[in-house]
Amino acid sequence: MIELYYWTTPNGHKVSIFLEEAGTEYRIHPVNISKGEQFNESFLSFAPNNRIPAIRDTAPRDGAGPLTVFESGAILEYLAEKEQKFLPADARGKYEVLQWLYWQMGGLGPMAGQNHHFVQYAPERIPYAIERYVKETSRLYGVLNKQLEGREFIAGAYSIADMACYPWIVPYERQKQNLDDFPNIKRWFASVAARPAVQRAYAKAREVNEAATVTPESKSVLFGQGAR
Repeated sequence: MIELYYWTTPNGHKVSIFLEEAGTEYRIHPVNISKGEQFNESFLSFAPNNRIPAIRDTAPRDGAGPLTVFESGAILEYLAEKEQKFLPADARGKYEVLQWLYWQMGGLGPMAGQNHHFVQYAPERIPYAIERYVKETSRLYGVLNKQLEGREFIAGAYSIADMACYPWIVPYERQKQNLDDFPNIKRWFASVAARPAVQRAYAKAREVNEAATVTPESKSVLFGQGAR
């Protein structure tokens, strides 16, 4: 059993997509980040960066008791290795996938996240910041579009690289991107969106997120953090 500590963000969706695709038994524990539940001591005990997602594997392969993992990229890699799915065993195939997983973690996610913040949530419009992150998001879309030329999926076969990137492309309109400008992404996006497991993952997200709203109070929780 995988205990998934989760909220309905792109990083949360990555893991639920994998679990649905792999047919892994799992249970969702919602962590409402707008209410500050990511700061509960019980969650921080195994997710010290106070960010979702995190998992607790109650039956890891080493048999040494429950194992916890935080950071969505590490979770995907862990689950793929445990289930022996969506990550090639050979070194060349494996690192073809992992380099695109890390590309998402280090580039697409952080830059699109800043895009979301300055376009959607910042209390004042800062044209320089908006232009900076919208352009960088566009550049990254261009990188992905080129990679998908002649490929059905990012690293050839469907993999955790696709699961990592797809949720960050879902809000493309909010990122001020037009998929018509990136035809290879548009084709790939439609293909991933049509997968039954992806649709199940997003259906569960709608159930979890049904009553959630972003308020001035929740913005202070989400965006007002310091070292304390």
